[in-house]
Amino acid sequence: MKTAIIYYSRHHGNTKKLLDAIAAEDDITFIDVTDHPVTELSEYERIGFASGIYYQSFHKSILEYAKKYLPEKKNVFFLFTYGVKRKGYLDAIRQAVFPKNAKVIGQYGCRGFDTFGPFKLIGGIAKKHPTQEEIKKAVDFYQSLPQ
Repeated sequence: MKTAIIYYSRHHGNTKKLLDAIAAEDDITFIDVTDHPVTELSEYERIGFASGIYYQSFHKSILEYAKKYLPEKKNVFFLFTYGVKRKGYLDAIRQAVFPKNAKVIGQYGCRGFDTFGPFKLIGGIAKKHPTQEEIKKAVDFYQSLPQ
């Protein structure tokens, strides 16, 4: 199944670690929103959105991309990394894809090394995350998505 994953992964590359492991298992088109801001997505049957969590949400560039470029009625999934586990991280991305009548087929999130704000003062949190086990779970998640 032809798949594209639109992503933003900067500070520590936590989300990119998940994507690199998934890429080793399948032929996927990866679109870094900072390098390729506009891409035609209609040819893809599944579209993933991947990001670290910034201010309790996917990065704003991912949200804007989804609102602007996601075609109607696509199967979508979400991958994300976070420093602290909380509810609501997917609210904004779900709101971004909802008007496009997208079908959410899955989501996977795990911890990632975080030095944002006050966490920097203590050397960061979630050190050594994502772990190899968390990365494997991301690959397993991807492979379990409906074909």
